[in-house]
Amino acid sequence: MPSAPPAYDLLDEPWIPVRWIAVQGTNDTAVSATVRPPRVGLRELLLRAHEIAQIAIADPPALSALYRVLYAITARVAELDEAGPGDWSARRDDLITEGRFGDERVDRYLTPVRGRFDLFDPVRPFLQDPRLAEQCDPANTAGVDKLITTRPSGNNHSWFQHVNSAAPELPTSDQAVLHLLVWHYYGPSGRCSSRTVGGVKAASSKAGPLRSTLSYHPEGETLFETLLAGLPEPGKGVTREGDLCPWERAELPDPADAPPPLEGPCSALTARSQHALLLVPDATGRYVRDAFITWANQLKIPREGDPYLIWQTSKEGNLYPRPADSQRALWRDLDALLLENPAGSTRPRRPEVFRTALDVSEVLRVRALGFEQDGQAKDIQFVDALTPPVLGLAEGKEPAVAVAVEIGRLRVLGERYGNRLDRAVKKAWAAFTSAPKIRDCTWAVEAAARYWPAAEAEFWKRLNERDFDGAAAAFRVLAEQAYDTVTYGALGTMRGARACTTARIELYGGPVKRPAKTGAAGATGRSDTSTEDA
Repeated sequence: MPSAPPAYDLLDEPWIPVRWIAVQGTNDTAVSATVRPPRVGLRELLLRAHEIAQIAIADPPALSALYRVLYAITARVAELDEAGPGDWSARRDDLITEGRFGDERVDRYLTPVRGRFDLFDPVRPFLQDPRLAEQCDPANTAGVDKLITTRPSGNNHSWFQHVNSAAPELPTSDQAVLHLLVWHYYGPSGRCSSRTVGGVKAASSKAGPLRSTLSYHPEGETLFETLLAGLPEPGKGVTREGDLCPWERAELPDPADAPPPLEGPCSALTARSQHALLLVPDATGRYVRDAFITWANQLKIPREGDPYLIWQTSKEGNLYPRPADSQRALWRDLDALLLENPAGSTRPRRPEVFRTALDVSEVLRVRALGFEQDGQAKDIQFVDALTPPVLGLAEGKEPAVAVAVEIGRLRVLGERYGNRLDRAVKKAWAAFTSAPKIRDCTWAVEAAARYWPAAEAEFWKRLNERDFDGAAAAFRVLAEQAYDTVTYGALGTMRGARACTTARIELYGGPVKRPAKTGAAGATGRSDTSTEDA
């Protein structure tokens, strides 16, 4: 009798790590793991979302990708995937009052699509394309080291671990599904495995929709609040039948045709992938032994409109998402999350989801998740940060608007003196070393390492105390201290003392030319003043 094909049902298999809400008067370690397991399946996650504090996925891009899938599923379960009937916000408020999704709602959606959540289904594996087994070269697969984005593959440097490509360690199925999501949302552009469709062979892919971006998610006291706060409000013309997720479509899309249109929030959250994957399980279905990774469509799917990104405007007038930067602390983005029109030459727009998130709770934090990358294959660093409960200070919530404006001013001042410090130490270094031009140097790295953590502490201290007076002087002192510490070793030489003393004026805005003075000799004024602000 032939053995059953391998299966891994994402609805029931425990693949999502979670942190449970602490039970008052109970020792958490004494609670049975069968009652509050460390990992749950998708169905239990929804049923017990009101008991779960947060999802405990360690890799930020995997959590960001999973959130988008969960938002789409939550919209279906809660029947908040259409604007009507009635008022959308009122219907969400009614669900918040109930305090849970409930068995009936969850099963009403999941039961008809249960087969589409099998990771290894031979016909429609979850978020995969089984046609790759025939359209790609089975002797030239990507392999599991390529699938697991934290592993080195090919000639790349080791990041988290060393691997033996001749005998790779097989990832478990729960690990594989998270990296499957990372590929769909953060996959690179450029060369990939060749795929032949309709006699046409191609071997290049476009970048994933979230590649190199930083996304911002409202986070409540429970996962139930987090999922509801993160729901984007659908437009009036959105229909459940037209706005389909990939697992809801009757047929797989033809990769040679234009990609299916994005008809609403659910498709926009889940159907922008530029990559096609197929996982190859072992005989047990507990491990993945190989993987096909290639292009899904040769046409670029637009990523504009993602409701969790800060959108900025280039000098040419084009919108682009604020990139992930592991050197940039989250406090520097806070005003762009709270204000409708924050200061900045890029004219940032706050993520659209924050327009309605506060209807769920005013005690919401912001979780920033991203992946610092280039457009192709270079991965630099994960980005994961969490604010205190600050969304109640968003513009439009009186009297919080005044505090939000002051937050923006603190950010501007902090960045002003950080930028001036950077210019000053680079100029001093160039003069000290007789460099041909001002550029990055060791002094700039050390000065940034000293200034920015201190500036962040100053920012949060003033925000917590609601003390916004004298902020410019405080940030200036921090810049002066960093400058003096970094340049101290050079003051023992005449060249160093002259270079550091001359460049120090950059901390105060740099020299400003005085208006020309006409006199008997036609002399002009000297450039020895600065643009220092009060």
